[in-house]
Amino acid sequence: MALHFELVTPERLVRSEDVHMVVVPGAEGEFGVLEGHAPFMSTIRDGAVQVYKTDGAAPEEIQVRGGFAEVGDNGLTVLAEHVDA
Repeated sequence: MALHFELVTPERLVRSEDVHMVVVPGAEGEFGVLEGHAPFMSTIRDGAVQVYKTDGAAPEEIQVRGGFAEVGDNGLTVLAEHVDA
């Protein structure tokens, strides 16, 4: 099974893919999301979203600034104010 991950800014859809795990820089600390995670919403702080494409893979880091993260039935959506691409 895989986690569906989307990274969105006000201007565009940056990323939409199935991955193993994503670590998000939440306002209260980093949190990891795997397939089947309980639904919740959190604000995010400036930092790196770490995307693990497969189990045991090295993470790809994407720098984000501000926004929200939502985990739901469709996976994880990160709504970032800005993404350094």
